[in-house]
Amino acid sequence: MPPVLNISQSILGQPWRWRALAADHRDAGATPDDLTTQLLLARGVARAELDQHRAPSIRAFMPDPSIFNDMDRAAERLADAVTGGEAIAVFGDYDVDGATSAALLILLLRALGVAARPYIPDRLMEGYGPSSEALVRLGAEGARLIVTVDCGAQAFEALAMAREAGVDVIVVDHHKCLPALPVAYALVNPNRLDEVDGAAAHGHLAAVGVAFLLGAALLRVLRARGYFAERAEPRLLDLLDIVALGTVADVAALKGLNRAFVAQGLKVMARGGNIGLTALAEASRLTRAPTATDLGFALGPRINAGGRVGKADLGVRLLTTTDAAEARAIAAELDRLNEERRAIEAVVQQEAEDAARHQSNRAVVVAAGHGWHPGVIGIVAGRLKEKFGRPAIVIALDEHGVGKGSGRSVSGVDLGAAVLSAKDQGLLVAGGGHPMAAGLTIAADRVEAFGDFLEDRLASAVANAADGRALLVDAIVAPGGITPALVEALDAAGPYGMGWPAPRIVAGPVRVVKADVVGNGHLRAVVAGDDGRSIKTVAFRQAHSALGEMLLGAPRHRRLWVAGRAKIDDWNGRTSAELHLDDAAWAD
Repeated sequence: MPPVLNISQSILGQPWRWRALAADHRDAGATPDDLTTQLLLARGVARAELDQHRAPSIRAFMPDPSIFNDMDRAAERLADAVTGGEAIAVFGDYDVDGATSAALLILLLRALGVAARPYIPDRLMEGYGPSSEALVRLGAEGARLIVTVDCGAQAFEALAMAREAGVDVIVVDHHKCLPALPVAYALVNPNRLDEVDGAAAHGHLAAVGVAFLLGAALLRVLRARGYFAERAEPRLLDLLDIVALGTVADVAALKGLNRAFVAQGLKVMARGGNIGLTALAEASRLTRAPTATDLGFALGPRINAGGRVGKADLGVRLLTTTDAAEARAIAAELDRLNEERRAIEAVVQQEAEDAARHQSNRAVVVAAGHGWHPGVIGIVAGRLKEKFGRPAIVIALDEHGVGKGSGRSVSGVDLGAAVLSAKDQGLLVAGGGHPMAAGLTIAADRVEAFGDFLEDRLASAVANAADGRALLVDAIVAPGGITPALVEALDAAGPYGMGWPAPRIVAGPVRVVKADVVGNGHLRAVVAGDDGRSIKTVAFRQAHSALGEMLLGAPRHRRLWVAGRAKIDDWNGRTSAELHLDDAAWAD
């Protein structure tokens, strides 16, 4: 199929191609598909399943929790603890997925009459995942059952020590597993290597999604035991706002059940039932109901800021508090920490970019530096991946010669599996993750060897991913077609995110009327068509790229096509549409 508008090399050096898959064969004379149908088909939905995907519901996509290994065993043990009045601790990770997973179980258990204790490790002092010391200490302080969420799949030593101390541990995780599993009372993880078919098909769930399934299994067990004969059964669906936040913030693929989680969770969030989320939305200056984009770029980063540069438990406390004043205070603190995180991130990003420029011949960027804050390396790795179009790992080295690393990958390159393999070969002290992201601990003197290992293992996959690189387009419109009505029509096939990409629109031909640099390296431009209709555009972090330089220096007489995502701009109460640019190409 020829490139869109015959653009084989854009300003950013890529062809433009239609996103639609192989032609959907229909009878001649059939009624043309509406825009929503076209968008769903282009994202791989079979025509027979269109109705199910137009309005994704939990009922349509929810599997029987029992298909997962150890799910029934975990639910029975948790039910025993609820009915027996045992002390329960919930051990979470310090990111949004960990905070939301912990908060979901704590709120559910609270509704069941159990005050579970949250425990979030300090990122700098304790590191990722359950430690032997923490689990044993929780047991000594009274916890007879510990549920780890978003961590634990590789905590061999810690779980063995917990068992020796007489503490039962249920692991609820989604990270990649090794063939051998740690000793736990139950280990629920769709990415266990011994999962089959139905369960393995849910490997894209975030940990909070797995926790939701455990919650459903727990309620089913308690229902069968008659626990709700004299008390109301909690509405698990009321916690979907938390599930939606964790799913989007963890960049989980929005397909199947995840898309239903987010679609329904946004409806729950709009009702404002969780006072912590409401306070956080206010601190984020949101004046309308949050969207999926807001979860990823406004609410999620603020909760993450607590674990990155502040107190690790702020996110869980915010999501589980029943005190409105406390919620506002925590939200304000998270907003302040987010600003602090941005300042730290900017310094680390600049130094990491300088290091990455010396690796132009490497398939995977590995940037390491002394004094970098471990709390921002994941964000910086994501920035490097975007800038260089390759997987990137950023490692913060401390004064003891130990590095904490975080990586982000590109589609088609399984970074988590590579990190696990490097750990198996003795290159890493610890490591794990999933295809698009990974974390690790490494000795400073092994960084170079680790980079060589990744080069040997991933060079071919990275090259294949680069060969298949193209800007995928959903529609072409005239400049006057970028309107709020178009944005509303496009949103009907949402919510959008990882694995369910927002529609990309090409508009033009246009000429650049005005362009300037704003904020932290962003570029704002006004372009106009031959009919005089203008479009406001924004190119984030592109001021110093080929795209930014072209827009700033474009001759007034030359026309171009612009490609990006149509968005609503409701600044100062006035609603209009603008285009968030991904690329551009000369039209003549």
